Amino acid sequence: MRIIKGDPCVAEGAAWLAKREPRFAQALTQVGKLPLRLKPEGFSELLSAIMGQQVSIASAAAINGRLREAGLIDARAVAAASEDELRACGLSRQKIRYAHALATSGIDFNALRDKNTSDVIQTLTAVPGIGSWTAEIYAMFSLGHADVFASGDLALQEAARILFELPDRPKEKEMRQMALDWSPWQSVAARILWAYYRVAKDREGIT
Repeated sequence: MRIIKGDPCVAEGAAWLAKREPRFAQALTQVGKLPLRLKPEGFSELLSAIMGQQVSIASAAAINGRLREAGLIDARAVAAASEDELRACGLSRQKIRYAHALATSGIDFNALRDKNTSDVIQTLTAVPGIGSWTAEIYAMFSLGHADVFASGDLALQEAARILFELPDRPKEKEMRQMALDWSPWQSVAARILWAYYRVAKDREGIT
């Protein structure tokens, strides 16, 4: 299993994809250097991801900031926290349930490093509040897995529609099938498409 550890890994994947798919080569001439985008791993990163679901970036940042100020950033502290304490940090009833579920899940985050992508996703999605997209993003950016793709991501779907000149935005199942052609560098393909999405939308004057 290939792990992305730095910019040279991303560059290697981009070169491979450019040779395999001319449209990626075309996109790479427009997007510039691809971002590494690696993130920390562990409980607090997943908790932050859950807090960011279905709220604005500003709201998520505020909630995560209050959790840090309250010292509620590790599993033991969150598991011991009362509903009132979590509500005071801005969590809804549903988010309180998800936070407690993650804190009491018993996930061994160190052991996740040695699991393959499908096992990581299966482990994470067993926790209420963690869907496929969140698990795939964690595998991609916190664990550095090179061959994972967030097929349900709307920006990736829209970028694929534009770049590949598709009549409609591909649905998740179709997107997943397309991404198989980009193995073993699916996560680099995702980086290209995210970068291309920004370029395409800037060109259309959409922010």
